[in-house]
Amino acid sequence: MKTLRLALIFSLSFFYSLASYSQGVKPGDIAPNFALKNIDGKIVSLGDYKNAKGVILIFTCNHCPYSIAYEDRIIALDKKFKPLGWPLVAINPNDPSVQPLDSFEKMQERAAEKGFTFPYLFDEGQKIFPQYGASRTPHVFLLQNIEGKFVVRYIGAIDNNYEDETRADRKYVEEAIVTLEAGQTPSTSFTKAIGCSIKVKK
Repeated sequence: MKTLRLALIFSLSFFYSLASYSQGVKPGDIAPNFALKNIDGKIVSLGDYKNAKGVILIFTCNHCPYSIAYEDRIIALDKKFKPLGWPLVAINPNDPSVQPLDSFEKMQERAAEKGFTFPYLFDEGQKIFPQYGASRTPHVFLLQNIEGKFVVRYIGAIDNNYEDETRADRKYVEEAIVTLEAGQTPSTSFTKAIGCSIKVKK
């Protein structure tokens, strides 16, 4: 009986732990601030981008096949929109004790191999991704800077075909930025993120 009770308590605590990760921001909310270590050892925060129009925030990682499939597109997004005032910031939310390929050292290696043109931050202690409600890698949160406050304008996938970029007929992030640049609110503010589950230490 005692064993059964302990198992039930563990199951419930695990369920509520997972449920807490599904909570987070929604379009129109103010984005939580962060201050995380970049691959160069420096701390990067959302406040560092107070002069930008916005930030393309993407939770991604090294090992996930979906993240790997999107790496070149992520680099292209930064190169295209950073000069327009929309820099990209990537955050690795995975616990390396669960997935060693997502360690800080492996992040440095991967960024060097691919020539990342943007900060690649480590969510040490996994404190930031639950605040946003990220659940997959990759998972996009497009933030617009309005008088120093970053407002969430789009959440979800980069486009609608992770397997083949040439067959993607909806490029959600690009569409949202173009709409915001025109002074309007994106009509598509939420899509389902397609990717690997975030690896959480039990």
